[in-house]
Amino acid sequence: MPRTNPKNPAYSVWRRKPVGDLNEEAESSGLFKSLGLWQLTAIGVGGIVGVGIFSLAGLVAHGDATNPGVGPAVVISFLIAGLASAAAALSYAEFAGMIPRAGSAYSYGYVALGEITGWFIGWDLLLEYVAIVAVVAIGISGYLDAFLSGFGVHLPTAVTETFDQPGGVVNIPAILICLLVTFLLSRGTKTFGRFELVAVGIKILLILFIVGLGIFYINTDNYTPFMPSGFGPVFTGAATVFFAVFGYDAMSTAAEEAKDGRKHMPKAIILSLIIAMLLYVAATLVLTGMQNYQDIDPKAGFASAFSSVGLPVIASIISVFAVLSILTVMLTFLLGATRVWFSMSRDGLLPGWFSKVDGRGVPQRVTWIAGIGSAFFAGIFPIRAVADLTNIGILAAFVVVCIAVVVFRYTKPDAPRTFRLPFMPVVPIVGVAFSLFLISQLHWETWLRFGVWLVIGLVVYFAYGRRHSLMNPDSPRRRR
Repeated sequence: MPRTNPKNPAYSVWRRKPVGDLNEEAESSGLFKSLGLWQLTAIGVGGIVGVGIFSLAGLVAHGDATNPGVGPAVVISFLIAGLASAAAALSYAEFAGMIPRAGSAYSYGYVALGEITGWFIGWDLLLEYVAIVAVVAIGISGYLDAFLSGFGVHLPTAVTETFDQPGGVVNIPAILICLLVTFLLSRGTKTFGRFELVAVGIKILLILFIVGLGIFYINTDNYTPFMPSGFGPVFTGAATVFFAVFGYDAMSTAAEEAKDGRKHMPKAIILSLIIAMLLYVAATLVLTGMQNYQDIDPKAGFASAFSSVGLPVIASIISVFAVLSILTVMLTFLLGATRVWFSMSRDGLLPGWFSKVDGRGVPQRVTWIAGIGSAFFAGIFPIRAVADLTNIGILAAFVVVCIAVVVFRYTKPDAPRTFRLPFMPVVPIVGVAFSLFLISQLHWETWLRFGVWLVIGLVVYFAYGRRHSLMNPDSPRRRR
């Protein structure tokens, strides 16, 4: 019978994985090391920039049935979210330079705060990353519909909207987009990295084109009132668009596939966030200046803005390239979901069947399971509900990483670090405070869904993960 001596740390749910073990596993994982600094940065920018500009900016500015529009103040929502994200980004950068491993926040929580913390963050991220892919697919579906409408082709509402919309049943385009992205990711990291680099380059050029052209059509009257609903909805909007200002966390799950993860990961994290925030500020100011916030299409903001100023051809071009550019967001987060799942399986917390890789160095099983799961979310659920669900999960992960970086700095001060977070512990404390504040702005239904998922995770951990963990001396996985 397995021993369960509570006085032995090896049997505690707070047991911590040594950094040395993580790095040794990373060297022999079977994942191919093919990503350089600019490919990593492209993955980060690809994950951050996309649906925030092309979908969520319009949604938050215009408002919906449960949230009033914040108008031009959407730029403030992005800045608030970006400030919170920056504090967390620096915490991720320190860990990423020290532990270049596929698990990202899961691994950081495991080494600094113990197995049960790592488990909850890993379990949390499995749902959140898959849900993010679904949100982005819904956003792409909106632009695809706008593009086809420009040519007089109108798809039936029953196959382009979810059940919450009049006449809606299932979003077929969103489902197909999820499956397409899954196929692209299944082709291997080298192919994926090249696609990301090219697609992100096109995305940045598109946004610069939109901003450069849109400036000439700004009507300053549209900036009045600047904050039509007061500060409250602006903060709620920040909690919603927070979805759009992370992505570097999912990029950090590719650390094992980086050529020099210790050196390049911290730089890529910081570079990707700086580039993204500059693009967000410029784009949101142009969007709300071109069209009154009440008239912005919440599903395809820039397409409607250019149509409103008599440029329907430009709107069609934007719709086409928006689809391509937003695909990079889906690829980044689907990569994140599969790598966290892979890491948890490799550590014994989930069955080893999930950590098998093929000849391309791709964990095909979890890639397709995660892809099909995202397709299910995208086809059935409304975009706002899924976006809020992803935000609460990522914000929870940020809280853990910010706490973990402080704990690890003082418990393991001599651990080699290629990047040291400045102003310790002020920056991570700011990250924790902002993240908790943004969580408090989300609706109670989001808390309920998140709580149910964590309870399911608790059952799975004690039914399987705790006993099979490779940190457990009596693990069946260790005896094989």
